[in-house]
Amino acid sequence: MPKPNDGWRAAALLLHPSSLYSPYGIGDLGPAARQLASFFKRAGLHLWQMLPLTPTSPALGNSPYSAYSAFAGNNLLISPEDLVRDGWLNANEVRAAEAPPSNRIDFKQTSLNKSHLIDQAFNRAANHLANHAGFQKFACSQSPWLNDYAFFMAAKEYFGGGSWLTWPESLCRRDERALHNYGTRLARPILREKFAQYLFFSQLLELRAVWHEASLGLIGDTSIYVNHDSSDVWAQPHLFHLDSEGHPTAVAGVPPDYFTQNGQLWGNPLFNWDEHRREGFNWWKNRLWHGLKFFDWLRLDHFRAFAAYWAISPKATSAAEGTWQPGPGMDLFTAASEHGPLNIIAEDLGIITPDVTYLRQAFAYPGMRVLQFAFGEALSFSTHAPYRIEPDNAVYSATHDNNTSRGWFRLEANETARRQLTELSGFTIDETNAAWALIRLAWLSPAALAVTPLWDLLNLDENSRLNTPGTAAGNWAWKLTGPEALTDQTADHLANLSALAGRDNFDHPNILTY
Repeated sequence: MPKPNDGWRAAALLLHPSSLYSPYGIGDLGPAARQLASFFKRAGLHLWQMLPLTPTSPALGNSPYSAYSAFAGNNLLISPEDLVRDGWLNANEVRAAEAPPSNRIDFKQTSLNKSHLIDQAFNRAANHLANHAGFQKFACSQSPWLNDYAFFMAAKEYFGGGSWLTWPESLCRRDERALHNYGTRLARPILREKFAQYLFFSQLLELRAVWHEASLGLIGDTSIYVNHDSSDVWAQPHLFHLDSEGHPTAVAGVPPDYFTQNGQLWGNPLFNWDEHRREGFNWWKNRLWHGLKFFDWLRLDHFRAFAAYWAISPKATSAAEGTWQPGPGMDLFTAASEHGPLNIIAEDLGIITPDVTYLRQAFAYPGMRVLQFAFGEALSFSTHAPYRIEPDNAVYSATHDNNTSRGWFRLEANETARRQLTELSGFTIDETNAAWALIRLAWLSPAALAVTPLWDLLNLDENSRLNTPGTAAGNWAWKLTGPEALTDQTADHLANLSALAGRDNFDHPNILTY
């Protein structure tokens, strides 16, 4: 299996499926996602990087990094058009879920519409699922996580949507009698959740097959932490630092870094690494290989925490009150690689110490560099400077946590950064061409993989920013208003750059390993 330091040069686009155009209020895994492959081929792109596809929580701002499960799929990304094509619904039923054109997702209304469609499909299918070979095969193969997740979501709805700590005590501690009684009582909604997951993963597998047929690949994204209010914590509390009542005794976050002066207090429960080690890291092995069943590569978020993580008291008011604690290090990735090497891109951003770099390089995982971080007074020695980036990295013009590059240049870059970008580019840079200048530097850099978000490729301003770290509302909602934004002219412009940068002859079919 080739690795980024084997001499290959590839190009990728960062885009969450929710940001694709769809008449149903949110992008999905259906026709637009499959048709995007044609744009990639014309543009000289090789890999599509997504954000996590796990089920999001409205209470946590619909962030794809805050999920009810580390394994399940997000029902919002199920394509209504494919449900009609596959006979689960008819055209009149899905027409009721259409939404007016907008560049923002209305999560509340879209969630109601999608849930209603899934209910209709399930009500039609329920009596036949016992004899449905595809569904039964899926339910059996995914049972290690699916049974707990379906029970968790059904119980969550039954008890009014609150945290699992608000459920009856017997169910909180997973008493066998309580599991049996509520499992019987909630049998139909549990089956409904399994059916929805079957629809999601069926569509994801079809998307993967279409992209592989075009000799293109998919990059998934795995957030390191899980929510306290998740099926993972409820089902296996011993794997997390919780007290006897199920409350976290330490929570996750990061100290001050590139994004926030005071750090970030995420609040996720921390892993009990001693318990994970005692069980041979089975939970993590299952999680990583589950992702690689559907993606060719996984971007592993907050990789530095595997070397050492920031632990914060749940009573703390600021992330600055935390302390560094040792992570699982080599042991985890050695265990996870027992059945073969992992195609992982390590998100090694933030405060990176030599132990993090050693851990990443020991397994030949490419790291990440972000050009927006390079410019300013520290350019000459920044590891993000385009001329300092080493081949075993993926370089980004910007990530989902950055402003759009046009917005960055106009609102955030100081005069020094603006001058440096002009001097490195060799032509005068202003807000109208700053995004393209960063894309060009990324493509021409030594990095094996060059990545740009779609909003930079389209030269969009700060109104198209996807996420602002440290803010709770207004994120993750940007999307295309129509397919016309992905023009042949844009594709050809990028294809010409790929040819100039030697990224047009990417010929490593073994990258599509899984």
